[in-house]
Amino acid sequence: MSETGRYEDGHFWYTERQAPDVSLSIRCTHLYGERTPFQRIDFYESDTFGRFFTLDGLMMLTEKDERHYHEMLVHVPMAVHPDVRRVLIVGGGDGGTARELSRYPGIEVIDMVEIDRRVVELCRVHLPSTAGRLDEDPRIRLHYMDGVRFLREADDDRYDLVLVDSTDPVGPGEGLFSRRFYSDCHRVLGRDGILVNQHESPFYPSYSRSMQRSHQRLRDTFPIARVYLFHMPVYPSGMWLFGFASKGPDPVRDLRPDALSAQPDFETRYYTPSVHAAAFALPRFVERQLQEAAG
Repeated sequence: MSETGRYEDGHFWYTERQAPDVSLSIRCTHLYGERTPFQRIDFYESDTFGRFFTLDGLMMLTEKDERHYHEMLVHVPMAVHPDVRRVLIVGGGDGGTARELSRYPGIEVIDMVEIDRRVVELCRVHLPSTAGRLDEDPRIRLHYMDGVRFLREADDDRYDLVLVDSTDPVGPGEGLFSRRFYSDCHRVLGRDGILVNQHESPFYPSYSRSMQRSHQRLRDTFPIARVYLFHMPVYPSGMWLFGFASKGPDPVRDLRPDALSAQPDFETRYYTPSVHAAAFALPRFVERQLQEAAG
């Protein structure tokens, strides 16, 4: 759901409709906007959240809390997989996921597939805090094409880790939640391969239904499929999930608590090994939703 901004008392307010009777509003300045062949892109600045950007009126990230999302997306699988060398990012045009991956010197290749070139170009200008590493790390290779097609054409056993940093399952992101897409992810992953995907929220019904469908499809495709929870203040309800699927490693049993401390100058804002383990301890109502999805 989305809603355009409005002026009130001389101030501009960005407002996102998150449920039929619930909205998030932020007083801000509109910095830039344009419509591409794929979507509407807008950048804003606020006192509380710093710079943020939206796609088709939906919040993607803010400078205030983006590390919650990017750290939990990247460091959870990196602390579990024994030896990540080749990584695929599907989406992630803001550059935050690539930035966190670039902190690991053992990674050899980071392929990033983004359907809309303008997201990357504009984030380089307006959000250098997330996109800055895209031009600095030679291991990051950008591919401007549909992620579904890229996976379909990729070689078997090519990657150790696939991270799906996507929008909601509508518009350009719709195909990234399909059974065929998850099957292709399984095929391109090596022996201990891990897939982590943006998994929506368990709180509002429209989002929880998408989460249940995604979880069931991952269960049908991978021998290990789990869900983990983290706090994302600007996303609907503030409760957000990632799906963790793998060919072998278990996200809690195989956690290596020293994985981050082994990296040089590695500090995080949100992620810790304790947060990692706790994220898989889900509220009862989320457990029940997952049980319903499993039939």
